Amino acid sequence: MSNAGWQGLPPELTADDDLEQAVLEVHKGILREQLAGDPMLKLTLPVMIRALRRIDTWRVLLLLTPWMLARLLFPDEPPELEVPPGWSARERRNAPYLVLGPNLSFDLLTQPQQAHLNYHHRLGHYLLQPICLDMSPYETADAVFTAWNQVIRTRDENMMQAKRDCPLQKEISRRELLRRFTGPGDKTS
Repeated sequence: MSNAGWQGLPPELTADDDLEQAVLEVHKGILREQLAGDPMLKLTLPVMIRALRRIDTWRVLLLLTPWMLARLLFPDEPPELEVPPGWSARERRNAPYLVLGPNLSFDLLTQPQQAHLNYHHRLGHYLLQPICLDMSPYETADAVFTAWNQVIRTRDENMMQAKRDCPLQKEISRRELLRRFTGPGDKTS
């Protein structure tokens, strides 16, 4: 049974390239139309996508913007998540952008996850897992991903020492961080 309150991706975003392009256009529009004057933005950073891939029944990508590095998750079908009051497609259609919507819990690869509900009329509902919301220390996209790579490396070392396993993080880390910016899937325009 799916959640009738969840608005999924429109049919024209079925292809990965189309989804990537729409996410880029939406976030460039948010920057231009709603966040342009924000002094907390790091305008030397681009709006770019890295490492779109499929995990279980979700398409997952990393999104870098001048205000955040985040993982976005788009389900193939409406998930078994309750859309909170005030977050229906009708209620959010003309609402201003919020980086972090309501927090939701869900499972992915049998691992409990938390993410923030988001909505945009071109993308429907999706989930956002913030990785970094303070972009001020970073001058370039390369600097952001180098720092994130170090976080992953440290986490992996700690998990090895603790003899723990986290299949979701291994899957995400392997694909997100072992690629160069010029690799397939990068969209910088």
